[in-house]
Amino acid sequence: MVVKEDDSVLLNDLLAEGLGINKQTLAAPVKNTVEKFQLVPEFLKVRGLVKQHLDSFNYFVRMQIKKIIQANDIITAKNDPSIYLRYEDVRIGEPSVTIDGVTEKLTPHMCRLSDITYAAPIYVNIEYSTGHGSTKMIQKKKDVIIGRMPIMLRSCFCILYGKDEEELAKYGECPLDPGGYFIIKGTEKVILIQEQLSKNRIIIDTDKKACVQASVTSSTETTKSKTVIRMEKGKIYLYLNQFSTKVPIMVVMKAMGMESDQEVVQMVGRDPRYSELLLPSIEVKGSQYGTAVDKEGRALGIVRDIFLANIPVNQNNFRPKCIYVAVMLRRMMEAILNKDAVDDKDYVGNKRLELSGQLLSLLFEDLFKTMNEDAQKTIDTILSKPSRSSRFDISQHIMKESITHGLERTLSTGNWDVKRFKMHRKGMTQVVARLSYIATLGYMTKITPQFEKSRKVSGPRALQPSQWGMMCPCDTPEGEACGLVKNLALMTHVTTDEDEIPLISLCYSLGVDDLELLSAEELHMPNSYLIVLNGLILGKHRRPHIFSNVMRKLRRAGKIGEFVSIFVNEKQRCVYIASDGGRVCRPLVIADSGVSRIKEHHMKELRDGVRTFDTFLKEGLVEYLDVNEENNALIALYEDNAKEGTTHIEIEPFTILGVCAGLIPYPHHNQSPRNTYQLCRMDTLIYLLVYPQRPLLTTRTIELVNYDKLGAGQNATVAVMSYSGYDIEDAIVMNKSSLDRGFGRCIVMKKMSAVSQKYTNGTSDRIIRPQGGGPQMQILDDDGLASPGQIIRNNDIYINKQSPKDTRTPVTSPVLPDSAYTHSKQTYKGPEGETPVVDRVSLCSDRDNNICIKFMIRHTRRPEVGDKFSSRHGQKGVCGTIVQQEDFPFSERGICPDLIMNPHGFPSRMTVGKMIELLGGKAGVSCGRFHYGSAFGEPSGHADKVDAISETLVKHGFSYNGKDLIYSGITGEPLQAYIFMGPIYYQKLKHMVLDKMHARGNGPRVMMTRQPTEGRSRNGGLRVGEMERDCLIAYGASMLIYERLMISSDPFEVQVCRKCGLLGYYHYKLKTGICSTCKNGENMSTMKLPYACKLLFQELQSMNIIPRLKLTEA
Repeated sequence: MVVKEDDSVLLNDLLAEGLGINKQTLAAPVKNTVEKFQLVPEFLKVRGLVKQHLDSFNYFVRMQIKKIIQANDIITAKNDPSIYLRYEDVRIGEPSVTIDGVTEKLTPHMCRLSDITYAAPIYVNIEYSTGHGSTKMIQKKKDVIIGRMPIMLRSCFCILYGKDEEELAKYGECPLDPGGYFIIKGTEKVILIQEQLSKNRIIIDTDKKACVQASVTSSTETTKSKTVIRMEKGKIYLYLNQFSTKVPIMVVMKAMGMESDQEVVQMVGRDPRYSELLLPSIEVKGSQYGTAVDKEGRALGIVRDIFLANIPVNQNNFRPKCIYVAVMLRRMMEAILNKDAVDDKDYVGNKRLELSGQLLSLLFEDLFKTMNEDAQKTIDTILSKPSRSSRFDISQHIMKESITHGLERTLSTGNWDVKRFKMHRKGMTQVVARLSYIATLGYMTKITPQFEKSRKVSGPRALQPSQWGMMCPCDTPEGEACGLVKNLALMTHVTTDEDEIPLISLCYSLGVDDLELLSAEELHMPNSYLIVLNGLILGKHRRPHIFSNVMRKLRRAGKIGEFVSIFVNEKQRCVYIASDGGRVCRPLVIADSGVSRIKEHHMKELRDGVRTFDTFLKEGLVEYLDVNEENNALIALYEDNAKEGTTHIEIEPFTILGVCAGLIPYPHHNQSPRNTYQLCRMDTLIYLLVYPQRPLLTTRTIELVNYDKLGAGQNATVAVMSYSGYDIEDAIVMNKSSLDRGFGRCIVMKKMSAVSQKYTNGTSDRIIRPQGGGPQMQILDDDGLASPGQIIRNNDIYINKQSPKDTRTPVTSPVLPDSAYTHSKQTYKGPEGETPVVDRVSLCSDRDNNICIKFMIRHTRRPEVGDKFSSRHGQKGVCGTIVQQEDFPFSERGICPDLIMNPHGFPSRMTVGKMIELLGGKAGVSCGRFHYGSAFGEPSGHADKVDAISETLVKHGFSYNGKDLIYSGITGEPLQAYIFMGPIYYQKLKHMVLDKMHARGNGPRVMMTRQPTEGRSRNGGLRVGEMERDCLIAYGASMLIYERLMISSDPFEVQVCRKCGLLGYYHYKLKTGICSTCKNGENMSTMKLPYACKLLFQELQSMNIIPRLKLTEA
């Protein structure tokens, strides 16, 4: 960087002061806002793109698993309490697998190849008693394995954790692979982020009958319950699953020790409007409800433990619960009097995201408890037997299989059936799409909702203003899941749980009045606010704003966790403090009365590598805000917009987009749906492009997610003009010479596998060398397997395998004579006319120690008419025709375009971003620099402005608007108009003609109806359906219908009896038809029917309906 004038002046000042601290340099603001961008890559270094998954999983294996085991740490025998087993400590080992008593370390790549699960053993230390009768001994055992935990790649127990690129390459891993998924039985599975309503919070909404209700979903370590208080016809009732009927709220309040009605009225508030609404409920007599609850003790238990389970009851002190109910009632009354007070369920602040760690901990808790219950049952049955002479060792009865299988089964099917917590969800895991690097990253940030997609509700699908900066506004699928499935934005972080106890004591020391000391009258004093921590009411504070500012100062100083949020709600007169997991938050720069705290010297230290993102957090320059706390902040987009009251400044505006949306250049110049269409295409990228390129016009996100290292497209020179009529409706005209040079060429890989099995009786399959040639055996090697590099065609044998005929009866020697084997060779099924090549053959052993053989088959395809291409702006086009280069138009400089695009694709779609991309690419080629097109990047210098690009073009001898003079390739004359021409980044999509093309003459038929099969994979026919039939009827083409519906489909000759009208059969010896009902062949005639029709008649007959055919002579 050149030292500007003022810089040198500053240097002289410094020297003059003799290295005294110069205050002006320290306070010098960031000169231009580009400098702040450096924080984004630093944040991604610390947090990473899949950090939320890794954090959550690490928290689970380090902390939560210990808590779960501590909570259920002891097993005792029922009959003999002196026999017990206690779990002391738990840890997770390193990923390994034990085969035949030998323990081997696992690497993820081995697991993918040999179809096993990447898992690590769970070790516990146990203390238990042995012996029988009076001689009891206490013994300890270390490192007992109770099961195997699947390990998330790149988490803290993974082999790849903290390794550099060379070590990763040794393990066969791509250094750019983000991790964050599991390997279960050889397939890569990712647990999608689940979106849920937040637990332990009061949510006011209206039910179907427009009754206002307050609901709390309580969830504690021990119980989970849902409490609903609903107002019906002016009276307030409590609904709980444990009660069979609704209970008046006053009965519940009195049961919890609120004797007088006056106190309840005071608790809700002395406002006469509130008392009026309460009056009908107070008048309800409580006597008739004595019978509904059968036993007094049970009712007490329910009110104590299940009703509002998140509020603890110590020594039967129900007062906190009463106050909580009063607050719920008050919020309900507010909602009745003022409709604005109803909560919005779709508001992001009322949502929590469940990550893999939370889901796995629920599952593990359930499996662990089940395992202990089973162990206890077996111990009890053994101890109840009278003959207990042998030494009894309790540690032998821990079943270690149940946990392993349970975790494996759930992760591979994706169905979480945890009966204990009433969870029944399907499709929670998905196989990681490996079509392209970006598709994989997109899977890691995908969020799925908890309710089904079929409901036609617009509420949850709408773009919420509170999603700004937290979830990507563009990246959502089209179709039924539109707006429900979302993606995280670039700089979002999802929190994990933090400890509440220190926070509670801190609040009390900062002047929160404890609830115990307050009378009901003081609860809603006008000058004080309630303090609520994670749904627990702690108390009240006289000066809430001072309190919240102190809490924020403590957070910025790093004294409390950086993800704790403090939110002052003026309407509800509450201060909400949240430290629970699953909230989405993002980092922002703190500003003091409109001036950013980050100065030039901070950024210089960051560039020099002295600082990291964490030091910015610790020194209180940057902080995390969640959605609720954003409501108390005034955030400026750029420093220039900051006013006096501004509290925060955005780090970079383009971070409101997600990973995938950031790849589109100039998305803010496109019509919004176009960006969404492009993102749906993102996941359909190529199989393997032969010559991938970096996009000429790049964005900041592309560099941040390393997409430029793994490109998935090519820069094509595009001329926007109409040519030949083969380019109507988005079709593209392609240049044959470009295709010959390798444009758009891709390799399709296919995997086939075979297993050489061992059987229970000691025999096994064998693979033998090919005997006797034959055209199908050509590609086999001497070992009976296809050799790499051979061209494989349809029906070629790729493994010459034989299986034993008898796999039941035990044999003496494993060597059998040849006659005892049958052929079970495997042949390649592929389309005719293709010439794929065997790429590689690998041998490995699977989990049952059988030999497993995997073949990779590759096929190189060049683009042909009908293949699909797409630019980065959601403009997909099909190749319409391929033209020789001689006939292609060319520019003055002799540049010939690779493809020609129809200009009619622009006006209605309004993708101006594509035009700017063409200009930027052209300028980039001519001056040799990558131009940028990041979202909203013009003010901060992350996107080149059009006038700057035009200047560059003019400097290099092009027209400022990107148009060129073009000569026709056919006549050689210059064309009448100037043509817009330049490079655009094109991607080849995976929809290729070869995979879709289908035709058939005659072929296979369905057994039952004798009609042609259906579908391309089964070589099926093309169906003339009802609507096609209607068209043929409208034309009156009766013979054509006859041919299509019968002759070409399933013609069948039947014998019909003219007398009784039923079907008979043809007697070949007598050479006549015979009616099976009349038992003679006198009045039989032959006719043609569709076989399906004959089948229908017979099926009707089987149900006692007789269709009779009446025939007349034709």
